[in-house]
Amino acid sequence: MRMVNIACARSIVIKAVAALLLALALPGIARGQAEGGQAQDRPPNTDPSFPFAREIEAFAKANAASPPVEGATLFLGSSSIRLWDIAGSFTDIPTVNRGFGGASTPDVLRYYRRLLPPTEPSTIIVYVGENDLAAGASPDKVAADILTLLKRLRKDYPRAPIAFLSLKPSPIRWTLWPKMAAINQAVAARAKAVRFTYLDVGSLLLARDGLPDASLFRADGLHMKREGYQRWTRLVDTWLDRVAPVTTTPEKAS
Repeated sequence: MRMVNIACARSIVIKAVAALLLALALPGIARGQAEGGQAQDRPPNTDPSFPFAREIEAFAKANAASPPVEGATLFLGSSSIRLWDIAGSFTDIPTVNRGFGGASTPDVLRYYRRLLPPTEPSTIIVYVGENDLAAGASPDKVAADILTLLKRLRKDYPRAPIAFLSLKPSPIRWTLWPKMAAINQAVAARAKAVRFTYLDVGSLLLARDGLPDASLFRADGLHMKREGYQRWTRLVDTWLDRVAPVTTTPEKAS
């Protein structure tokens, strides 16, 4: 009888322990299933490494929101393009602004297709490379990447006039100016072979003492004020008048 009682007691203890372990495990299982269900319902991040997802998405929405801008001048590059009032500065031609702040040349190359408008541009203006150098890239690497971009644009748009705007001096990046000048020289030397125009916008921002004119820049010492952009606009507008016909009914796209 004693053996039977011991066996019964042991059975009761085993069942109790099993029930306790199951009770402890169920919340974790339920939580895991819930998290798994949420993970399946949550749309995947298709490119978590890309820091400009919102900007690229905005370009796609702009393309879809309105009819394609025929014969537009494409402005492509970094924040110096993005902050330029393109539509207000070039009122006699259709324009498309594809500048995004902080962009380097590898960024533009990596997402090249997403940056292009749906219809072929009539002319193309490019400003990029400054952020590459500020991030530590060598002048040779920056120049090579810029030329890769310009060659790709030339291949895709063999008839469109293309202008590259030289890297600009600024108060906050003045120590980088010798390297910028080397990049500008290397890119300019390939203008004829690659078939693009090199426009020197940097000298327009220098004061009489040879230093960047601080009155043309915002408080951050990097981005230009309206007065700085006015100087760029006059130079680019003169080039556009020379290479592109005036459109009588311009359209603008963001």
